[in-house]
Amino acid sequence: MEAAANEKSKDEDYGIIGWFEEVAENAGEVQEQTLRRILEQNCGAEYLKRWLGEMDNVQEMEAKDLESVYRTLVPLASHADLEPYIQRIADGDTSPLLTQQPITTLSLSSGTTEGRQKYVPFTHHSSKTTLHIFRLAAAYRSRVYPIRQGGKILEFIYSSKRLKTKGGLTVGTATTHVFASEEFKIRQQQTKSFTCSPEEVISSGDYKQSNYCHLLLGLFFSDQVEFIASTFAYTLVQAFRFFEEIWKDLCRDIRDGSLSPRITSPTVRKSVSDVVAPAPGLAARVAAACEEAEADGWLGVIPKLWPNAKYVFSIMTGSMQPYLKKLRHYAGELPLVSADYGSTESWIGVNVDPSSPPENVAFAVVPTFSYFEFIPLRLRNEGCGSDGDDFVEGDPVPLSGVEVGQQYEIVLTTFTGLYRYRLGDVVEVAGFYKSTPKLNFICRRKLILTVNIDKNTEKDLQMVVERGCQILAAKARAAELVDFTSHADLASQPGHYVIYWEIKGEVEERVLGDCCREMDAAFVDHGYVVSRRTNSIGPLELRIVERGTFRKILDYFVGNGVAVSQFKTPRCTGNQELLKILNVCTIQRFHSTAYC
Repeated sequence: MEAAANEKSKDEDYGIIGWFEEVAENAGEVQEQTLRRILEQNCGAEYLKRWLGEMDNVQEMEAKDLESVYRTLVPLASHADLEPYIQRIADGDTSPLLTQQPITTLSLSSGTTEGRQKYVPFTHHSSKTTLHIFRLAAAYRSRVYPIRQGGKILEFIYSSKRLKTKGGLTVGTATTHVFASEEFKIRQQQTKSFTCSPEEVISSGDYKQSNYCHLLLGLFFSDQVEFIASTFAYTLVQAFRFFEEIWKDLCRDIRDGSLSPRITSPTVRKSVSDVVAPAPGLAARVAAACEEAEADGWLGVIPKLWPNAKYVFSIMTGSMQPYLKKLRHYAGELPLVSADYGSTESWIGVNVDPSSPPENVAFAVVPTFSYFEFIPLRLRNEGCGSDGDDFVEGDPVPLSGVEVGQQYEIVLTTFTGLYRYRLGDVVEVAGFYKSTPKLNFICRRKLILTVNIDKNTEKDLQMVVERGCQILAAKARAAELVDFTSHADLASQPGHYVIYWEIKGEVEERVLGDCCREMDAAFVDHGYVVSRRTNSIGPLELRIVERGTFRKILDYFVGNGVAVSQFKTPRCTGNQELLKILNVCTIQRFHSTAYC
């Protein structure tokens, strides 16, 4: 019976991979047809009529002509350009504004990188593409890391509350919509993997209670867990830092078949109590593994506790890369597999090479999900000022026009009513899978540190912090960086960069001073170097914050409606509430002596 199920699963995997190989081979033509389908469905929408007029001949036009007309007449757009239409929809206007069919659901972007949450249309197509990429990615993973049918996933996922707009539309994060959808249930059936936690745990609205229950149920089903997953690597690291603190409580609950009083939600308590039962033998094995792991600094704790797990799966690119060192520490020899590339607005690419290290992963664009364009980017001449960006743009090119090694900003046209929408993601073309480009995520645009002519991106900041961490590791081996962020302080003159660190372990002031100096010297942007030499930018300041500060920042965002599954620590912030938390929690300050 099991063998037959496995053969059927393999056939399904080959089927969906075969489908993708075909559309990837003909990516340019598929993109033309994708744009045609979007325009056929929505050409009567007010926004498109504003630019294209009455287009009654969409079906009759040659695909290349239609693409040319669309790209010539419809301008590039930011969220601000579409926001008046989206707000009208939120307020209850049911006329065809962005799509022909009424939009009844809106997603909220996380707001952790740009300072505020934005409404983004969410339709049945959004759920369908999510299911599709889940199946496609699972098929590629199963080629490298086959899993047992009917196994379980220890999945750290969380829903937030869904609200109603003035016009009666449902609003929530994209992940919340997905976890509440029929497609999510179908995903478990089709991928033959089932999350350890019931829906009540996922949707509890209290991430601390959800985390405890995820861990408890994951341990209860430890022999059945095939892999460990979350939306972001940050979430996994936070979950296992929490595990270090509460493992004895978990063992007690497993031994007694009880549930900690920290779980106060009646629905969560009932859903978990219906599953757990006294298991003193399991509790003893978990306790022994934890004692061993604790003595070894929790190195390799994941495979110790989940011996049948094949890999750890999460988004690990971009702002998640700083967490990889700690996640590898917890995972030991287990492979880290980077999840696929998408945004609140659209899914973009699939990881077709799951064995690739997360630092090198490239995502093959799925040409049926949206119509993609790419704005070529090149760095400005050294020392040139700009309006807050360090790129010069070329004319947008279609998917078939991208070149290997070139960096681009992604532009989306979606089935959900976004037209030539600038996503703000900077990617680099690493190569091609058949005829579809494989993209490395580089950074978000305009998330930069700047005081005057200096321009440093999120990636630049990460490289600088990595240099500081190398000094920390060499001179204070027992210490580790928990998290970091930064701020361009213009309140005093000359302005200067402030980097906030939360550290676990004791570190001598001399060592932290060295870290500060090395980070200041590690910025290679010409504008920054010149400005530091002339003292038009002041010495970099390193501020050490007390333990738990970044958890307070998480609590702040969650308290303002951000789902834990969407949270990303802002790497550069001007948010006054965050700065207030950071500055109140600052316990040490160091100023760089570089350039003295």
